[in-house]
Amino acid sequence: MSDQFNIAINGAAGRMGQRLIALSHQDPELNLVAAIDAPGSPSLGKDAGQIAGIGEIGVPVTSELPDRVDAVIDFSTPEGALAISKVCAERRIPLVEATTGLTESQREAVVATSQETALVIAPSMSLAVNLAMKLVAEAGRALKNLPGGVDVEIIERHHRFKEDAPSGTALKFGEVVAREMGQTEHIHGREGRSGQRPQSEIGYHALRTGDNVGEHQIVFGMMGETLEVYVRGHTRDSYAYGALTAAKFAVRKPAGLYSMQDVLNL
Repeated sequence: MSDQFNIAINGAAGRMGQRLIALSHQDPELNLVAAIDAPGSPSLGKDAGQIAGIGEIGVPVTSELPDRVDAVIDFSTPEGALAISKVCAERRIPLVEATTGLTESQREAVVATSQETALVIAPSMSLAVNLAMKLVAEAGRALKNLPGGVDVEIIERHHRFKEDAPSGTALKFGEVVAREMGQTEHIHGREGRSGQRPQSEIGYHALRTGDNVGEHQIVFGMMGETLEVYVRGHTRDSYAYGALTAAKFAVRKPAGLYSMQDVLNL
């Protein structure tokens, strides 16, 4: 494979899609050949660079994946993820799947793509978030049998437009904690007289404010002290750079299921 490869972005007219267009256009390793959005999108036919605010780049927004694509990045909707994953499986095109809010059955359908091609799927493409997950796993492992017990709470903040809560990243943090510490209950918010907090649960709390691009706070509460792992995104570029890195990884891998932990060799 040459030093440059052809990339397509599904969900190109969205907030993340626009940043992927802009950043991929600046990357000498990447050649943006397709910007895809849903049939009926008002952006169809427009120049992808114009909708991304970088000027014309000669790539129109379309609703179908063209030929000669080496990798696809999907930041769309659950329905868009299902549609593009089917196409990538049929044509054996590596796929970076970053759409959140998938149901369990939808996720299973997308994961099936890995039987035909390389699939990188993760609730967050951020380098800092994925490093934080490794730190959280180590903390959980070290604190598991602490005398007096440990209470774990996960607080996340995102912009007012986010449609799922808690975030997929928050749920993944909880999965990491439970795998290391053995909690069996996942509680989403509290109200009323809920009684003493059992250590068998992980609590999740979702805030939706303004244009917040994403914050996650994992709290390990102990008797006499508290440990917190906190990660904050300043712009959507953190997710876009991670997705572009994942695409470069995927084009060089055989069919299979990969995570950002694999991409970043954590």
